[in-house]
Amino acid sequence: MAASEIESGRTKAELQNDDDSPIEEVRLTVSNEDDPTLPVYTFRMWSLGLTSCVLLSFLNTFFMYRTEPLVISMISVQVATLPIGRFMERVLPKKTFRIGGLFEFSLNPGPFNMKEHVLISIFANAGAAFGGGAAYAISIVDIIRAFYRRKISFWASWVLVITTQVLGYGWAGIMRKYVVDPPQMWWPSSLVQVSLFRALHEKDRKRMSRGKFFLIALVCSFSWYVIPGYLFPTLSTISWVCWAFPKSVTAQQIGSGMRGLGIGAFSLDWSVIASYLGSPLISPFFAIANVAVGYFITMFLVVPIAYWGVNLYSAKNFPIFSSHLFDAQGQIYNVSSIVNKKFEIDMDAYQNQGRINLSSYFALSYMELVLLPLEILDRFQASCKEKEDVHTRLMKRYKDIPSWWFHVMLGLSLLLSLVLCIFKKDEIQMPWWGLVFAAGIALLFTLPVSIITATTNQTPGLNIITEYIMGVILPGKPIANVCFKTYGYISMAQAISFLNDFKLGHYMKIPPISMFIVQSIGTIIAGTVNISVAWWLLSTVENICQDQLLPPNSPWTCPGDRVFFDASVIWGLVGPKRIFGSQGNYPQLNWFFLIGFMGPLVVWLLHKTFPAQKWIPLINLPVLLGATAAMPPATTVNFNCWIVAGTVFNFFVFRYRKRWWQRYNYVLSAALDAGLAFMGVLLYFSLTMEEKTISWWGADGEHCDLATCPTSKGVLLDGCPVI
Repeated sequence: MAASEIESGRTKAELQNDDDSPIEEVRLTVSNEDDPTLPVYTFRMWSLGLTSCVLLSFLNTFFMYRTEPLVISMISVQVATLPIGRFMERVLPKKTFRIGGLFEFSLNPGPFNMKEHVLISIFANAGAAFGGGAAYAISIVDIIRAFYRRKISFWASWVLVITTQVLGYGWAGIMRKYVVDPPQMWWPSSLVQVSLFRALHEKDRKRMSRGKFFLIALVCSFSWYVIPGYLFPTLSTISWVCWAFPKSVTAQQIGSGMRGLGIGAFSLDWSVIASYLGSPLISPFFAIANVAVGYFITMFLVVPIAYWGVNLYSAKNFPIFSSHLFDAQGQIYNVSSIVNKKFEIDMDAYQNQGRINLSSYFALSYMELVLLPLEILDRFQASCKEKEDVHTRLMKRYKDIPSWWFHVMLGLSLLLSLVLCIFKKDEIQMPWWGLVFAAGIALLFTLPVSIITATTNQTPGLNIITEYIMGVILPGKPIANVCFKTYGYISMAQAISFLNDFKLGHYMKIPPISMFIVQSIGTIIAGTVNISVAWWLLSTVENICQDQLLPPNSPWTCPGDRVFFDASVIWGLVGPKRIFGSQGNYPQLNWFFLIGFMGPLVVWLLHKTFPAQKWIPLINLPVLLGATAAMPPATTVNFNCWIVAGTVFNFFVFRYRKRWWQRYNYVLSAALDAGLAFMGVLLYFSLTMEEKTISWWGADGEHCDLATCPTSKGVLLDGCPVI
């Protein structure tokens, strides 16, 4: 009997090892159990899911045009629909209905379950454009109608929005088995949702259950945000160096967290800490360390040398950190003056105003956009060799999505896009071969970028690369440039969002076909609502987006579309040849393309030469140097706080308080996001829309007004001392 018990114990241990995921964070967060009998296609799921999708699509599109844009994310729906779902569980009739004797259903098949809740949240995520607010292609319609004052038909606009959103699903279908099923592809951000769903649904008898902890943290986050969000906004960026040296330009350039190097700057506002890079509680520490190294090298070594050391590209004529475009005298470049009535560059006006100049950081930041992630080859090979974990085995009990579904969706999207390019070329400017080229770029980059995202929670973008390529091939066509960027960049981004949601479904044991149906329907509905709301506003709000023509204090200034418009002018109208080519000021930066090819290769060779050095494969150059590509619009205070918070929770707490981390880390991240979202919506509707503001020292920003001043002798700028 003893021998039998020992043998039984071995078998159980072996099975347990087989069930374990190779990723510790997954083992600590995701349940290894599943109940395949739980219903998913319920009336509650469809009604709440579709309503959430339409509501979030409408609100996010509406808010994107306003001076203070607001993104309402999926997490708000996750929290709000739980009590609604349980209320429907209590009041809906349990009677079974039969249709034609072949099909039967019930409005109330049982308790409101976790799988229903996941699918409702997937609907909501589609309504929030997977965290983007509204479909990216809406900005193309906005700049055509509101900025360039040209016409585009509603049909062409709808096709543009839908195809750019749906095209990526075809790429995702091709890549799914490589970046969803393998356990090494663990998608850190999905673990936050897993923790939240488990905290909301699973019974926890401990004194401080995860559900109770979530509620307490949510209330604290909700209550606190009224202070930095309205009463004391200066707490969002505490740049104390500027306060200590109120009359020193150099000190404020060093200490400003918004417009300088940010030394000593920090924030007490979660919206600042988690913006641009996502929640610091999610990313694994090796990714945080890579971001930190790249950030420190760039901001505290390269930029100071370029600005104060060698005055690279006359850097002192301009602010040290800015996304604006300047003329040679340090004044803001008048972009509108170089556009003629045919929406082409006015060469006489351009020659008169001179070449475009960039701040030292903005110019140098382009070196981070060309790195090729060669080290993903090893990760890809490792994931292919890794045996299945328990989650993949449990998912095999569900019928998989037929491959031809993805192929049909891809084919229809491409066909509809080709029809748009051929028959509506006068409206979107992009030739058919531009679409094929953009699709090829998206397909080429989807797998490597997905692997980077799945292992680091950082996603390199293709926006600048696609703008650069099309600007060289087809200069003078601003709408063609942004269309090429959207098809090349957003279709890849959509594929990654689709795959990320699929990994969430993988962890939550959601039938794959139901995930596909909900994502596809949600995306098409959301895109349709997006363009309908945009069309309504563009047709009814006089001078929308034209801040110089709008009444004072008008909220319809479209700050995001203004940046999008400027990009179309710079990359499409002026073209990279007049900025980074022989006709511009920055041709030497093209050498960074060579660095982009060689850098990851050097790391890969070092790993092969010194395989015993375990720290070498943790070097991820696309993350190390690519993360700061978010700057601008991200600023140094975002990075300072993100690195510190990420290090505290994912190094110290993870190492020394692992049980606390296991139970509460991801729940805390979700609670902070949810509390911020609810208070942000409340402040927006109750105060911001009513234009109720307060005026005092703590509401006047970070108090680093001199940080944007040039430091070159003889350069005059309003509000700046003369040197």
